Amino acid sequence: MRGHDLAALRRLNTIAVLRFLRSQGPRRPQSLSQLAAATGLSRPTVDQVVEELTAQGWLAEAPDASGRSGRPARRFRFRGESGRVVGVDIGLHKAVLLLSDLAGEVQASEREDVDPQMSGAERLAYLRGRIEGFLGDHKVRADELWALSVGVPGIVDGSGRLTSVIVPEWSDFELARRLADAFPCPILVENDVNLATMAEHWRGAAQLVDDVACLLIGHRTSCGILLGGRLHRGHRGVAGELGLHRGLKLSRAHEALVWRGARAEGESEVAALARASAAGDPAALEVLDRYATCLAPGIGALLLAVDPELIVLSGGMTPVGEALVPLLTRHLREVPVDVDMHVPRIAVSTLGEQGVALGAVRKALDTVEAALSDATVPLPSVAR
Repeated sequence: MRGHDLAALRRLNTIAVLRFLRSQGPRRPQSLSQLAAATGLSRPTVDQVVEELTAQGWLAEAPDASGRSGRPARRFRFRGESGRVVGVDIGLHKAVLLLSDLAGEVQASEREDVDPQMSGAERLAYLRGRIEGFLGDHKVRADELWALSVGVPGIVDGSGRLTSVIVPEWSDFELARRLADAFPCPILVENDVNLATMAEHWRGAAQLVDDVACLLIGHRTSCGILLGGRLHRGHRGVAGELGLHRGLKLSRAHEALVWRGARAEGESEVAALARASAAGDPAALEVLDRYATCLAPGIGALLLAVDPELIVLSGGMTPVGEALVPLLTRHLREVPVDVDMHVPRIAVSTLGEQGVALGAVRKALDTVEAALSDATVPLPSVAR
């Protein structure tokens, strides 16, 4: 076998071991025998690969916690602390930032209200400054990042170009290019609902489901679609943008959410509506029933087009989700169609306001995974 063939084979062996240990997470270290069984490599090959990866800073030997006498088997874990990624949700009214290590362990978070009246230029300056401040607060240099991923309210095509009706000045806008001089790492831009869908599949209500519609409900209505476990963006990134179809009237569904009930001091309208509906207040349930009536025709069309196994409700109205689910299910069953339309199970997101940013972290980690799995590029050493 020629030299370059041997080098390629060694790189493939390294990728196999590193990928498996990353998949096990930091709390499930593996012995050399376990690694050999999982990767199909010989024990001597695994031994050599592990020694090299440990020397490069990618692996660490885990302490023995068995308490058994005799010499314990050496166990190794992926060093998630070997790098960092940042996931950002820059919405119309709020910004959420998450700092994660390469094992997907979120190490820091921040949420801040955003002035919805900001111009596009002001929003860009705010975003750049907020990320820089967030990194500085946690003593992470920009050049230490392996990837930065940003979720935005708008259509993002395959090249990362943004078109937004929420922030009109961010139309035909290359956000990643505008941030590149400040952050010398791969910068990813994605639709916020698509990222929320990725988060639900990773750590939310859709972890065991591969055909999912993640429905954003609130001031706007949109949908992220997962088919066969993969995000479906469509040819131009428009898949799931139901709220843009005027005939479905989903863009006006939030107008049904008029609640004039009692509110505690400092309590938001949504929180008050959730509290009242959970208590069975007839007026609150009537508001939600009107809202479900407005949503059902558009979601019914989505069910016929996509046929998901699960619908996940996310976004600003999730506090009322538990009361909304039975109402929406009933109205979906009443949608007039010429077939026996299956209404799937509807779940409510538990990720709260971090859903989009968590999906951004997942997208950033996918980029890191692709880089570490590139057999044509030598694996770099990392700081210990």
